Amino acid sequence: MDAREPIQLTPGMPLPVIALPATDGSRISLATLPGRSVVAVYPWTGRPGIPNPPGWDDIPGAHGSTPELEGFREQFEAISLTGARLYGLSGQSTAFQREMALRLELPFPILSDEAGALARALDLPSFTAGNNSYLKRLTFVVRNGKTEHVFYPVDDPEAHAGEVLDWLNTQV
Repeated sequence: MDAREPIQLTPGMPLPVIALPATDGSRISLATLPGRSVVAVYPWTGRPGIPNPPGWDDIPGAHGSTPELEGFREQFEAISLTGARLYGLSGQSTAFQREMALRLELPFPILSDEAGALARALDLPSFTAGNNSYLKRLTFVVRNGKTEHVFYPVDDPEAHAGEVLDWLNTQV
């Protein structure tokens, strides 16, 4: 997975009005939220007892979603103090995500783009493992319905939440 390819998601880009199901039972349209939101896009989180997708271990950058989300969990309060909302996003089902969010004790909602509507509308980068497509790891910041900043590629998933927090602290 070459995460260095250019992406279409750029600052100033308006987000489409697409409501996504969230692990807290709500439906969220990032385009309609006032203020600032941070969206951590990740490919896939494993579940105990379920094998990784075929070839997953051979794909650079595929691993790291759980440590990345745990990092955001640890930085949640500090990120909230900047006035930003925090969301995770993947192509996994809400049911799969809900189990993971409970197991990892995540204090923020995870959005499901299982149908790929947001990924297609924003032309988010992806890769294939087995016969399935997965979103590449990136984080974007939305302010009043427009992309404000994009972190891509994410080279160190475990430390990425700190990188996002540092950027947010320069913006307040």
